[in-house]
Amino acid sequence: QVQLVESGGGLVQPGGSLRLSCAASGSISSIRTMGWYRQAPGKQRELVAAVISGGTSTYGDSVKGRFTISRDNAKNTVYLQMNSLKPEDTAVYHCNTLNGDGSRSWGQGTQVTVSS
Repeated sequence: QVQLVESGGGLVQPGGSLRLSCAASGSISSIRTMGWYRQAPGKQRELVAAVISGGTSTYGDSVKGRFTISRDNAKNTVYLQMNSLKPEDTAVYHCNTLNGDGSRSWGQGTQVTVSS
């Protein structure tokens, strides 16, 4: 099994920046993809960004050009740098892995609130 612990959420003003971190432990060698999803109240969960083992990344349309995902394999950690934040980015952000056996692991989530 893979365990995930997120950190870095908080309250930020519109136009500001935050960096989220997600540290993985457990069956690290089974991880194929690491990424971030978010869910706002009353809305469906959506993909924010993901990066596969080879380094290729993908982003949700609403965050392209503003968010950057990176992965430090030596630290088993994935980061999400969020710039030019907007109120509509307010959500609970969950770290996620897609593992070699097809299973997914989820972190507990970290709240990001963008408000003046």
